[in-house]
This record gives sequence, C-alpha cells and structure tokens, in this order.
Amino acid sequence: MKIAFVGKGGSGKTTLSSLFIRHLAAGQARVIAVDADINQHLGVALGLDESQAAALPAMGAHLPLIKEYLRGTNPRIASAETMIKTTPPGEGSRLLRVVEDNPVYDACARSVPLDGGGVRLMATGPFTEADLGVACYHSKVGAVELCLNHLVDGPDEYVVVDMTAGSDSFASGMFTRFDMTFLVAEPTRKGVSVYRQYKEYARDFGVALRVVGNKVQGPEDVDFLRDEVGDDLLVTVGHSDWVRAMEKGRPQRFERLEMENRLALRSLQRAAEGSYEHRDWERYTRQMVHFHLKNAESWGNAKTGADLAAQVDPSFTLGESLGTPQPV
Repeated sequence: MKIAFVGKGGSGKTTLSSLFIRHLAAGQARVIAVDADINQHLGVALGLDESQAAALPAMGAHLPLIKEYLRGTNPRIASAETMIKTTPPGEGSRLLRVVEDNPVYDACARSVPLDGGGVRLMATGPFTEADLGVACYHSKVGAVELCLNHLVDGPDEYVVVDMTAGSDSFASGMFTRFDMTFLVAEPTRKGVSVYRQYKEYARDFGVALRVVGNKVQGPEDVDFLRDEVGDDLLVTVGHSDWVRAMEKGRPQRFERLEMENRLALRSLQRAAEGSYEHRDWERYTRQMVHFHLKNAESWGNAKTGADLAAQVDPSFTLGESLGTPQPV
C-alpha cells in the first residue's frame, strides 16, 4: 500500500514518517521509503549521518534510466524521451514491485538497516544551486510520480513517501497515488490551514485523508484539533524523549519509544490497511490517465513534440495481479 505524509513546514511530518517507517520495519514489513521533500531530511531521521544522507543517489539524476526501463516494449511509447512524469503504463511496460531487484532500485535505492529490520530508501535529490531561478521542484519529484504510476504493490507491502511541505503536491497528480494520506498538523491556526487546503483539493478525487495531531501538550490542544478537523483526526502525538535523543544523534533502541507513541503508530498502520481494502484499481488507473492527459495538453505535447494522449492504452488497468516479483 502507498502512504503519504504531508503537512506544513515544521509540522513534524518527516519525524512522524520516519517513526512510522521504523515501526513497519520493526514488524518485519517490506518497505520502500521515499524522500520527496524539497528539504531532504528523511535519511537523517532514519539514522544516516549527514554524509551518508548526502550520498544518496538522486532519482531525478537517473530519470533517463528510469524512463527507459519502465518503457519496456510498450508500442505506444516511441522513445524514453517522449515519456513525462505522468506517462501511464500499458501493455509491454515494465512494472515495479516492492520486493524485487531491478535497474531502477540498483541506481536509486539504498538499504538502510533499522532496529528489527531494514528498508529501501529512495530520494528525489536536493534542490541545488544550479536549479535556482531556472527549475521547478516538481521536475525533481517527477521521477517519483513516474515510479508510482508503474508500481504494483500488495496489502503486505508499504511505500511511504515524505512529501514536500504545504499543498505543493497538488501541482501534479501524485496526490491521488496513495491509499492513505496522513496530514500532520500542529494545534494552531496555521497548523490546520494546510488541512483545509488538502481537504478542499482532494474532495473530488476520493483521497483518503486522516489528520495526525503533533506537538500536542494537553486536552485543550486535542479539543482544538477536534473542533477544526472533526472526525478526520486519527491520533495525537506529544513530546517524546526518544525523538529528542534521536534528533541529537543519540538514538535509543526503537523498542524504547514511549508506549503511547507506539500505540499511535499502530493506529496509523490500521488506518492505512483499512483504506487499502477499498482500493479501486480501475479508478486508480483512470485518475492516472486523467492527469496524464491534462499534462499532455498543458505542456507535455509541446515539450516532447509528440501526441502524448496516444500513450494511453485504453484496455490496460493496473492491478496487483500484473508483474512478477523477482527474488531479492
């Protein structure tokens, strides 16, 4: 299942996504973690030092390889150069599985050992000085969207994406790629403002959205969040000595995370699993195609010099039965 963590800058979404990833790994789950934030901090939150995090390969830098691999023998895609971030798979396309070896993972993923298990970590890559004034950050996350479009995942597999802050993810169709979106909100007016934007934008696309209240200090904070977001509030998280130690570079064993926070992470997992049970692969594919056609008309056709609507295979529906996972 695919899970996104979103929220305003400073809300703690990277910290909470890293805790959730650690929770899944401790339960021996199969996990791919993706840092799709403009500020690349997920690697450090998962225990890498600064130099190790900086050495993570940038998915954006490997976009030609990703396109060429995913294109496969799809006759509707003339070349990798005509693929854009929203290009959907069709007959002949190569699909990604969570548990397999493939050239995309070889180039872009790195194994991160965690207490009780480990995960594959992928990162879009930082916004560099060379990008200033000439590039949009959404060009960086295009590699993530393309991979998600070609990813076939099952109920016992997890792809956890730490998204860019605010409502920027609505600049692409990637916000519809998830079975569950956890919006991390502080108990302040600014903290819930992103929630209102997400709720409004996501309403027409059936996006499953639950709020995780963070930095909650007491019943008044819980009441405030409940008044602002209603039944969308799933759990709340307060101060954590474990997190404080981790942020100082002195992490303890994950099993020592406070019980109330471990219970909150279990609630997140149950919510994600419950949402996955209602995944509609036909709607999922239809939304993918919808955003591809919009992007093709808006800019894709002009950029590639091709009619990208022709890439859509009307007889193809992405589904769990497609693709054969390869042994790791």
